[in-house]
Amino acid sequence: MKHTLEAAFARAAGRCPGGLLLRVIGAGPTVVDGHTLDPHVQFLLRMQQLAGRPGFCEPTPAAGRRRYRQEAAALVPTPTVVGDVREFAIPGGAQSIRVRHYAPPDVSETAAPLLVYFHGGGFVIGDLDTHDEPCRLLSRHAQTHVLSVDYRLAPEHPFPAAVEDSMAAVEWALAHAASLGADPLRVCVGGDSAGANLATVAARTVAPRAPGVCAQLLIYPVTNNADTASRQTFARGYLLEQRDITAFDGYYVPGTVPTDRVGQVHPLRAHSLEMLPPTLLVTAGFDPLRDEGQAYGAALRAAGVTVRERCEGHLVHGFLHMTTAVPAALRAVKESAHEWRTLVTPA
Repeated sequence: MKHTLEAAFARAAGRCPGGLLLRVIGAGPTVVDGHTLDPHVQFLLRMQQLAGRPGFCEPTPAAGRRRYRQEAAALVPTPTVVGDVREFAIPGGAQSIRVRHYAPPDVSETAAPLLVYFHGGGFVIGDLDTHDEPCRLLSRHAQTHVLSVDYRLAPEHPFPAAVEDSMAAVEWALAHAASLGADPLRVCVGGDSAGANLATVAARTVAPRAPGVCAQLLIYPVTNNADTASRQTFARGYLLEQRDITAFDGYYVPGTVPTDRVGQVHPLRAHSLEMLPPTLLVTAGFDPLRDEGQAYGAALRAAGVTVRERCEGHLVHGFLHMTTAVPAALRAVKESAHEWRTLVTPA
């Protein structure tokens, strides 16, 4: 009930003028690094601060998962309509993997692309349900098939379990795209945050193979565990906090990463990025992961990869989940989806 009431309040606030919300909380615009925080986001962050929101993994990962699932469901009373949705299992590295397939509405006779999607959540929380609405929005507005992957989570299954599952899912999609009604020559990977990390790691692993992954959609990706300026600036008060990042890192990689596998944890440190496919990279201005995402885009371009970048300067990490409460977040997701479709559609 608590999450339902909070979500209803957030959606109602989303229909109010931003200036009015700032007056309600007695604040002026927040400006950092030349970016002005969206007033609806600023209002929601203030409400969370007053409510004393716990960290994403607090008091335990299991509790964090339940809360994340409840909050995501409460924010979306009416899911976005797509063509069809079905859930099934595919073979995985150590066990079968649950996946959810979204078919786009009004697909033309030409088969649409397939986006293999990995949810965010720091490799610890998140599942098919927490990212149901983001996958629906991408399927509808990019006119693409989406295969959402329920990979194994830490701490029960630390690195490399999630990587093994992501590679197995991409391999399965490359072999079975046609059975989903998708174009087998346009199998793509994508994800947000930790999921974007898994997407690009999987893409690099299967890159030399034909037909291979044709594009990648990386939304505020985790690419490198480094003390960047954005991690310092946005360490507290902007949804994803340093305490969350530290907890996620500790659960996902509790020990030392073997030298030959560093690139599978930190893609920015991979020895080679040349074989990666064309990329749409989306970052947020008020995100501790902003700088490492943009650094990854620069590294991809230096390796000769085609990169399109979008920086949603007025938004925060996690804006994919704010589309019913923050008009600018919905607009950002729709615009990214439209740009994504142009990237994977032959001229």
